[in-house]
Amino acid sequence: MEGSTEVPLVGGAGDGDSVVVELDVHGRPPLTHHHVTDGGLGRAEIYELESVSGSGSPWRYRCRGRGRGAV
Repeated sequence: MEGSTEVPLVGGAGDGDSVVVELDVHGRPPLTHHHVTDGGLGRAEIYELESVSGSGSPWRYRCRGRGRGAV
């Protein structure tokens, strides 16, 4: 089951936005998403996949912090 889906972002600079990601062969999004802003990939915020119960998307990405280049 491959394809794509839209996953909302929670927390960080991307809060309230969503990203379209490719699903793996089991129908799941990637476990992490790196949200790149004007600071480049080294300062990207790292979002981790969470399962969500109820209506709407069955997943969301929650901000867990910045990349190694963050100050």
